[in-house]
Amino acid sequence: MAGFVAEYGAIILKAVGETLVMVVLSTGFGYLLGIPLGVVAYITDHGSISENRVVNTVVGWVINIVRSIPFIILILFLIPYTRFVMGTASGTRGVIFPLVIGSTPFIARMVESSFNELDSGVIESAKAMGATNLQIIWKVLLPESFPSLLRGMAIATITIIGYIAMAGMVGGGGLGAVAINYGYYRYERPVMNATIILTILLVQLIQVLFNLIVRRVDKNR
Repeated sequence: MAGFVAEYGAIILKAVGETLVMVVLSTGFGYLLGIPLGVVAYITDHGSISENRVVNTVVGWVINIVRSIPFIILILFLIPYTRFVMGTASGTRGVIFPLVIGSTPFIARMVESSFNELDSGVIESAKAMGATNLQIIWKVLLPESFPSLLRGMAIATITIIGYIAMAGMVGGGGLGAVAINYGYYRYERPVMNATIILTILLVQLIQVLFNLIVRRVDKNR
């Protein structure tokens, strides 16, 4: 055990840090893009507050097309664009751009689903009181669906961790890279086991954290 820690401890610890950086940045930027996209998809839908069939169809197609591409293929497809935007297509920095692109449509659908869970009477009441569409978005949709959005964020974050693991196969950083480069290519089974255990612990920690936050903010519980 002491020999394992001495040989691989620093490598694995660095990989954990890289994974956390990728998770935080990609989730953050993914939500910065995904929330507006989900809002547009919801408000332009049939019977919604700003129904627009053309916009809804275009947004829906964009979301569905990107979501239908397996993430490992998306990374390879985006390599030229990743190099242009990030300056590199490998390592921790080179994975963040495809992570954001890959997670944004997924997040947008999660956001749209959270809005669809709302009681339509709440929106109708706001409209009856003269609220504008922008006021309905900021003062009704987002606040009322906040607990559901948090639950969706937990799912999105855990999904992104899975994406990060796949990115290790094509030069990405983090625990996925350590599992591939040391656990698989060098047949170091203890390294593979350690990365799996740490990934499971990270996922469980995120789920528990979001569950606690949701319990505190969900007034219906």
